[in-house]
Amino acid sequence: MTSGAAEKQAPPIHASSEDAGRAAGRPSVEDLVRDMTLEEKLAQLAGVWVNASTDGDSVAPLQNEMVGDARSWEDVISSGLGQITRMYGTVPLEPLEGARRLAAAQEQIMAASRFRIPAQVHEECLAGLAAWKATAFPVPLAWGATFNPVLVHRMAGLIGTQMRALGVHQGLAPVLDVVRDLRWGRVEETIGEDPYLVGTLASAYVSGLEQSGIVATLKHFVGYSASRAGRNHAPVSMGPRELADVMLPPFELAIKHGGARSVMHAYTDTDGVPAAANRALLTALLRDEWGFAGTVVADYFGVAFLNVTHGVAADSGEAAALALAAGVDVELPTVNCYGTPLLERVRSGAVPESLVDTALRRVLRQKEEAGLLAPDFSPAPPVLAAGSIDLDPAPNRALAREIAAQSLVLLTNRTHDGGPCLPLPGPATARPGSAGHTLGVVGPLAQDPFAMLGCYSFDAHVGASHPDVPMGIRVPTVAGAATERFGSVSTAATGTCEVITEEQILEACGIAASVDTCVVVVGDNAGLFGRGTSGEGNDAADLRLPGDQHAMLDRVLSAAGAAGTRAVVVVLSGRPYALGDFAERAGAIVQGFFPGEEGAEALWDVLTGAVNPSGKLPVSVPRTSGGQPGTYLHSRLAGRTEVSALDPSPLFGFGHGLSYTTFEFSDHASGSPTLSTSGTVTVGCTVTNTGAIDGAEVVQLYLEDPVGEVVRPLRELIGYARVELAAGASARVEFTVHADRTSFTGVDLKRVVTPGLVKLHVATSSTADVHTHEVTLHGERRVVGFEREMLTPVAVTPQ
Repeated sequence: MTSGAAEKQAPPIHASSEDAGRAAGRPSVEDLVRDMTLEEKLAQLAGVWVNASTDGDSVAPLQNEMVGDARSWEDVISSGLGQITRMYGTVPLEPLEGARRLAAAQEQIMAASRFRIPAQVHEECLAGLAAWKATAFPVPLAWGATFNPVLVHRMAGLIGTQMRALGVHQGLAPVLDVVRDLRWGRVEETIGEDPYLVGTLASAYVSGLEQSGIVATLKHFVGYSASRAGRNHAPVSMGPRELADVMLPPFELAIKHGGARSVMHAYTDTDGVPAAANRALLTALLRDEWGFAGTVVADYFGVAFLNVTHGVAADSGEAAALALAAGVDVELPTVNCYGTPLLERVRSGAVPESLVDTALRRVLRQKEEAGLLAPDFSPAPPVLAAGSIDLDPAPNRALAREIAAQSLVLLTNRTHDGGPCLPLPGPATARPGSAGHTLGVVGPLAQDPFAMLGCYSFDAHVGASHPDVPMGIRVPTVAGAATERFGSVSTAATGTCEVITEEQILEACGIAASVDTCVVVVGDNAGLFGRGTSGEGNDAADLRLPGDQHAMLDRVLSAAGAAGTRAVVVVLSGRPYALGDFAERAGAIVQGFFPGEEGAEALWDVLTGAVNPSGKLPVSVPRTSGGQPGTYLHSRLAGRTEVSALDPSPLFGFGHGLSYTTFEFSDHASGSPTLSTSGTVTVGCTVTNTGAIDGAEVVQLYLEDPVGEVVRPLRELIGYARVELAAGASARVEFTVHADRTSFTGVDLKRVVTPGLVKLHVATSSTADVHTHEVTLHGERRVVGFEREMLTPVAVTPQ
């Protein structure tokens, strides 16, 4: 880190009662804070992005403009270093070579530091570790469709274990943004449109990562997904009540129940105040009210953006001062504002050094927790001792396939030739391409492996910018997996997601008219900042299928209908698209959200009946392309009314998903028709698989508050249970609902539980109630906060 002319020599290390520990190489955090020079302190508050491009495809906003520190590596680390940014996730790199480079970098950093403090290493891990040759798991929106925290926890544990082996300490995941506008490009990175679903699944991911020894980073705090018109980084027009009731609960859950140790601020401003400069958010709420003791890290270049894009700081020094005062401890991805600009501000007295010390304590304590301050710390990642590592082993692929299969949502399954369209005819092991049954697979994504990958999967995130480097993992395509299973398959790529020619449409129509079953694959390609139809910076003008796909699908379905062909539409996308023109014309529609490297295999497992579909929509599917607002979490007047000609009702609501079997709900019971404002009530039912095959149903519990002191949503999810049942089997499902679960932000902007009638809807989706319990709360209006009960425990007991 460079320094000014008034620089002084490093002071001597002071004597203290902990001399023995220091002599053994174990200075305490407080000793370090006291003994470090200002340069050494600031060095701990920033990262360095090795191998970052300054002239190619960006993987972070304004990367080419923001990266470009001309100083040598030796100069940058001369006073130490806080973080190393994405050693494995910036360019295609053999894992062992990355480990060797990391070991060398850590040795140099430790040698340059008077206190031999290594850097904390972070990587992206949103859909698996974002490194070459690492497993590409399904994206978070697919996790949401599983309604299965257990699988998400297992996945995070596998990812975290690999990261630790590679010498990584922190993962920049999960995303806890709650979808508010489906046009936003980063919908694929979210878990869904409901705070409780997002919070519980994110907590499962966080705990899995943290239990493996990785610092989980919650992002983006807060409001990012509500950017105006779904445009990336656009202002957030949201009041404090919506922020508190929709956006904050997932973060509360992941901190309280997941054990997250780091939070990343959002890029956006809410009501004119950027998150990176919002002390009320990052300090008063997060730390003082919630008691969060971990680190707050900047989203990439987020501190500099206070000057460059938000215009609330005149220069880098003022941006640093605002962010540090707000509570941002670490500048990522690389040193900029927290370098010389902040040093000069502190030297001049404009910024108190005590603010630096406060951030430094948090950073050092986290390094201490990670073992980086231990006297026996080795700069060599454990994988180097092992000599090899497989980042995509069979257990990873098996779990990726299981998550993908559970995430696929059967939207429709109409009658064809006297029976349901799906599963395809014959037993699950039959070959549709044999015995006279012909199969076609068409569409722009039929032969595209990137149909399976989200924008934070390494091969889409980084690999796409290195076309000379092969994909590091095997990712079967829909057509390829069909050919391997069934032999003879008629297939046509039918253009790209955005451009399909007349000749290609005619070819697809010809196939659809000549086969017994035609699978049409449409959707998205993920990418960054205009390189794709979904992903960071790839916001949509509306919710019509991208490019020429709507017209292509219309004509292919017409050709299939005229020929009597069984037509199955598969949507593989990062957001839901308007399917109102196709729901009654396709034999079946299956929705997948970038299901990962095993997505094609999981898809055919579902289409053939080897796996019974059980996915439920984590986001509503619109009927028309302008169906905004697109989420179910809305008040009465935001839905269909007689005072507006526009009907925003979804085609398929949140929580919808069909099965190949049937379920019956019976023996509904609630503990009591009355409940104190501090009590609990039990809501139960029996679920029976009344069909001939094994299956899983997701029992959903929704709260309705008919008369509130403020306008309330028509309903909100407060509990769920995924119930797996063999054919003919039953299970008892019981939810324990605390009165705190009815709380909301009242007229005085305090979270309250109020007396009055509430309705608890047992349902199979947000639009399909099975039974309703009415419960009257009595007692005083009660103020609750971070200590409140945030979960709805559920017990599933086989009968």
